[in-house]
Amino acid sequence: MMTGGNIAAEFHAAAINRLEAPFLLDGKCSWTYGEFFDQVRIYTAVLIDAGAQPGDRVLVQVEKSPEAVALYLACLWVGAVHVPLNPAFTADERRYFIDDAEPAVIVVDPSMAEEPTWLTLDTGGGGSLTRGTVIAPVTEPLERGDDDLAAILYTSGTTGQPKGAALTHEGLRANAHALHDTWHFTPDDHLIHGLPIFHVHGLFVALHCALLSAIPVTFLRRFDVDAVLDGFAEGTVFMGVPTHYARLCASPRLTAERCASMRLFTCGSAPLTEPAFAAFTDRTGHRICERYGMSETGITTSNPYDGDRIAGTVGYALPGVEARIVDTNGAEAAVGEIGVVAIRSRQVMREYWRRPDVTADAYTDNGWFITGDIATMATDGRITLQGRASDMIISGGENIYPKEIELVLDEIDGVIESAVIGIPDADFGEQVVAVLVCQAAPLGDADIRPALDAALARFKHPRRIEVIDALPRNAMGKVQKGVLRKRYMSADAG
Repeated sequence: MMTGGNIAAEFHAAAINRLEAPFLLDGKCSWTYGEFFDQVRIYTAVLIDAGAQPGDRVLVQVEKSPEAVALYLACLWVGAVHVPLNPAFTADERRYFIDDAEPAVIVVDPSMAEEPTWLTLDTGGGGSLTRGTVIAPVTEPLERGDDDLAAILYTSGTTGQPKGAALTHEGLRANAHALHDTWHFTPDDHLIHGLPIFHVHGLFVALHCALLSAIPVTFLRRFDVDAVLDGFAEGTVFMGVPTHYARLCASPRLTAERCASMRLFTCGSAPLTEPAFAAFTDRTGHRICERYGMSETGITTSNPYDGDRIAGTVGYALPGVEARIVDTNGAEAAVGEIGVVAIRSRQVMREYWRRPDVTADAYTDNGWFITGDIATMATDGRITLQGRASDMIISGGENIYPKEIELVLDEIDGVIESAVIGIPDADFGEQVVAVLVCQAAPLGDADIRPALDAALARFKHPRRIEVIDALPRNAMGKVQKGVLRKRYMSADAG
């Protein structure tokens, strides 16, 4: 049953009669729920000693580990706002988030520490976060209101400037319960977790469902095909991205027999192709349950647990979520007509952090959040995504925003202008291609890569760099990225 207030209190209540049950199992350590919450309390004392107060932001850039999960719960426990960052972000990228979030506490991997006041946490659980303190641990989660912030997840847009999606305790709780119930989680489940924990998918979708039933989690530090397949022997649920399923299907070890104990495979963070859906079904007998969501809204639709899971669709609105397709004027589109997905729910973000104008533009007057994703809706409410209104690239489940890369490329000596596009990739879903116009002699990798290395995480780097005489433009002067995609898709196929 869903209650109100601090979501950490609900997770603790779910485990109170299962404290001896296993929780995080990662090969290096094996925590019970009791041991996990003991670690959470230890971290609460360190956070408070470092200056964290209710409502303060705690910026976290650490590698995936059980301790990182305990740190997340400790932030919620003391009423602070968890701000996770991709560990791959550079120092320059991190500085933007620090300036925007103005965190009271910063926790990073020891190799990233720039200031002595920053706390550190390494992959083995060491670092200054484990230091002793005279501050007493907080024994019970602090009271928080439903509209108080629990987390800020940064997401970029077409401007390339990241925006913080400010998520409330009520919003996270509502989404967790909707997914937990829709996907039929019980205390008998066992989750195989191979996702990062700085995204909605790995941190909120996967772990919140597990915490609500106090189930064991095989907690892989990174996705590894053989480790995941080994986990299927005891597991019942796996959540992945299309790249994961492609790599699993490439392994001869993936069989129906190996998946005998599994009951649910879900997929999200990027579109799943119909051939990939069919290939997994042919190999295992399981039909992947595809769902849809975004940082700002949480997961909003899912194919049904019981009933038809149709390849290429993302199913129906979850309980507590209203979804519709709207035209360019904001009016509801006719059945089957292409438009933009609009969502209304208490699980949608409270705001873009300190961006009132951008927040206002994202909502209609009657509270519908305009996602920017193009889709159609069938008579029965089933949604089929048709594409993205923006030029965002999704590669290996990571959102990549072309403008951010273009800003770096355009600053390189000898580059007149650039256009960054995504083209299909059998492994990653899409690959990043940079198209340059140069002043004189074409630039090569040696001229381009140093600037990219200094400014951008590796997953954002173009896999290919092409040089042309001029970018194609329409009559209004806008770069025709569709023309570029077609050209380089054809070249790739040829």
